[in-house]
Amino acid sequence: MKGYLKRDDDYQQRRESLKRYSDEELKNKFWELANTIVEPLLKIAMENTTPSIERSILLRMGFSSLEVKPLVDGAIERGLIGKGVGHIVYRVSKEKRITIREAGEKLIAGEYWDIALDIFKGGI
Repeated sequence: MKGYLKRDDDYQQRRESLKRYSDEELKNKFWELANTIVEPLLKIAMENTTPSIERSILLRMGFSSLEVKPLVDGAIERGLIGKGVGHIVYRVSKEKRITIREAGEKLIAGEYWDIALDIFKGGI
């Protein structure tokens, strides 16, 4: 077989270090290692967002595709996108005691961004 690399299989050697574990211990070791690998990915996902993700969330909150653009753009312009645009709309609605829809409409109209800034940058 020309052109193929020979694989030096060390499976049996690596297997030796695992022989001392019971099935339950192997299962626990697997999940421990899996969590170690996945944890940084979850951290990145929880601490970061994108305009696309924020638009998707707003669409699921009932805003139209035409309405989500000014909401996302407004959050970006004010350095608030990392807070989550849906979260911003929600918090403004709670602060003003209005519906989420009304809060979104006010933000689209350019109103209440000062409230959002106060909420997320240390005020309220």
